[in-house]
Amino acid sequence: MLSGVPMMTEVACPDLLITQPDLDAEIDGACVILAHGAGAAMDTPFMTTIAEGLAKAGVRVVRFEFPYMAARRDGGSKRPPDRQPLLLATWEQVIDAVRRRFDPSCLLIGGKSMGGRMASLIADQAEVSGLVALGFPFHAAGKPEKAAARVAHLADLKTPALFCQGTRDALGAEETVEALLLSPAIQMLWLQDGDHSLKPRKLSGRTEAQTLAEAVAAITDFVVRLKS
Repeated sequence: MLSGVPMMTEVACPDLLITQPDLDAEIDGACVILAHGAGAAMDTPFMTTIAEGLAKAGVRVVRFEFPYMAARRDGGSKRPPDRQPLLLATWEQVIDAVRRRFDPSCLLIGGKSMGGRMASLIADQAEVSGLVALGFPFHAAGKPEKAAARVAHLADLKTPALFCQGTRDALGAEETVEALLLSPAIQMLWLQDGDHSLKPRKLSGRTEAQTLAEAVAAITDFVVRLKS
C-alpha cells in the first residue's frame, strides 16, 4: 500500500513484464511503469516498441495488466475494464512492488490511454518522479464537450508530466486540449497527424515508426531531466 493512501479494494499484485535497460546506456535508477489501454494487452506491438525503445536508451521498463485483461488471457472472454477503484488499487500494488524490487531513484508511471489516465489520478499521492501518457483520453469518443469535467484533476497535478499526443487524436485532438485548463506541470508533445495510437496517415508522409521513435526520444529526455 502506498504510504498515507488507503487501499481502495483488495487486489493481488499482477505479474510484471520487465524490459531491462541496455547496460551500455543505462540511466542509473531510472524506471518507468507502463499500463496498457482499455482494449489491448501489455505486450502489443505498440507497448513493446515503446518499452524496447526506452530500454535501449537505458531506462528499465515494467509493464503489467489490470485484472480484467489478465482474465482475458486465462478465459479467452473479452471482459470489460474493471471499475476505477480496482484499477487504482492495482496501480498501488504495482508501484509498491517495483519500489521494493528495484528501489528506483527516479520512478515514472503512465501508459497508453486508460492506463495513463489511471496513473494521472494516483501520481501525486504516490509521490513518483514523473508521469508519462501515451495518447491520453481527454474525453470519450465523439464527446469533446465533456473533456473539461473528465480531466478536472489535471488542473492541479503537481507531478511533472509528459503527454505524447497525436494532433488528430479522436479522444483529445490538439484544438480540444489547448482549450483545457491544465497544470503547468504538464508538457505536451504533439505528434503530427497522429491518431489515438500516435499513428499518422500515409498521406501525411510520416510513419508510425517515426512517431513512436519521437515519443521514445522525448520520454528519454524527460527522464534525464528529472534525474538531473
